[in-house]
Amino acid sequence: MKIISKDKKQKIKSVHHSIKTQMITSFVGLLICLVVTLMFINGKFLEPYYISKKESRFIELYEKLNDVSNEDKWDSTKKNNSLIHFAEKNNISYLVIEKDNDVHTNVHDKNMLKNQMMGYFLNQAQKESRTLDSTDVYQINQSWDPWNQSYYVDMWGSLDDGSQFLLRSPVESMRESASISNRFLLYIGSVLIVVSILLIWYFSKRITDPIRELARLSDRMADLDFDAKYTSGGSNEIGELGENFNRMSEKLESTISELKKANNSLQKDIEQKDKLEKMRNEFLGNVSHELKTPIALIQGYAEGLKEGVNEDAESREFYCDVIMDEASKMNQMVKNLLTLNQLEFGDEDIVFERFNLTALVKGVLQSMEIMADQAGAKIMLHTEEDIYAWADEFKVEQVVRNYVSNACHHVSGDMVIEVKMVQKDGKVRVSVFNTGNPIPEADAPHIWDKFYKVDKARTREYGGSGIGLAIVKKIIEDHKGKIWAESVEGEGTAMHINLLKYKDNSHYCIEDKSGKKSAKGLR
Repeated sequence: MKIISKDKKQKIKSVHHSIKTQMITSFVGLLICLVVTLMFINGKFLEPYYISKKESRFIELYEKLNDVSNEDKWDSTKKNNSLIHFAEKNNISYLVIEKDNDVHTNVHDKNMLKNQMMGYFLNQAQKESRTLDSTDVYQINQSWDPWNQSYYVDMWGSLDDGSQFLLRSPVESMRESASISNRFLLYIGSVLIVVSILLIWYFSKRITDPIRELARLSDRMADLDFDAKYTSGGSNEIGELGENFNRMSEKLESTISELKKANNSLQKDIEQKDKLEKMRNEFLGNVSHELKTPIALIQGYAEGLKEGVNEDAESREFYCDVIMDEASKMNQMVKNLLTLNQLEFGDEDIVFERFNLTALVKGVLQSMEIMADQAGAKIMLHTEEDIYAWADEFKVEQVVRNYVSNACHHVSGDMVIEVKMVQKDGKVRVSVFNTGNPIPEADAPHIWDKFYKVDKARTREYGGSGIGLAIVKKIIEDHKGKIWAESVEGEGTAMHINLLKYKDNSHYCIEDKSGKKSAKGLR
């Protein structure tokens, strides 16, 4: 395991810290200088700028007063409101004295403005007064008001009709605005400094992180962790070095990946082997259980024949019939087991083709007339015109034959077996109904399981092994179709399958389902 010395780590850390410090110091210092400069400019030049703008507002208000005076519209509410609104908006007090001594103003204390105006007209200059602008009809001053202890900007003179006027606005509000502006700049500057520190820290981190990443990458590779990759990128020397690390890591990772695949494949083989072993044991257990009874019967009757228990020809013939019957049941069960085994292990492929389902069902019923007669049942076929299905014809025949055989073995009551085929929504349904006792509710979910028998005595009577419906289920599942059974007390049981109607070669999928709809007849 490769170890980086403390000196090297300290050196990397020191370089990283130095870059950060320099960048933060430089940018923060620049920001501080900028904020201080703005505050100086604000404090030095903002007031003169405000006074200059105030002069223009004075001149604008002077022109408005002139218009009202020339038109003699002092009694006009609209004109007065306009003057008052403009004056208040710009923080200006005005006083106009006409030749007939009528006074117009927007302030309550007009005596103070009168005294101020008389002082100007009598050439009584205010203390610390300074002329800002002067014409033949007006003069603008900045003066100190000892009564209010504050500076004002004043404009006085005569209107075109000879009326005397005085405009006044405090300078203190301007200074206060400048002070507020400086405080605002101070706050904003502080926030900018904090934000700048964060941003500089972030960008300096982006510069030094690739170096630190390469150091961590080398440590991980030294620990044989080849999944580590350089991700910082870059087109400089560090980026090139990182790409070399990645190429080396990819080659090592590829080798390890191959080993992992081989290991996974081996693990799957082991799991499959365990699964097969479990299925084999289950299969052998079920088979041994199902074969135990017929083998015992065959053995018993064979020993009876050998020992001459019954010497008359009729008894020997009975013994031989029992042996042959049990052997036939064993043979049929083995065939069914082999069929189910092939289906479960996928040894047989489903061959989809177009075929006449109506003709197939008719053929199955015709071949099973003898079985129906033996059971004393009457088979009725309800169908429409020829129906064509898209499925494996041979396997569908197995399903239909199994359904009809099952109905013959369980029919009772009216002794009626009905077969019906309908087509709807691109699907074909084949239903086989038989009168008799319904399937018990507790047994209904299990009738599709291997070796499950609802009535063991009756099943044993006709040689059933509980495999037929399991074969049906597997075949229909391979077709992605649907199977279900319906039973109604006092009526009987109906078994259904859904297949794809032939239209094209489209695939489909329908889930298994069980229900309790009415199963009386299939009309």
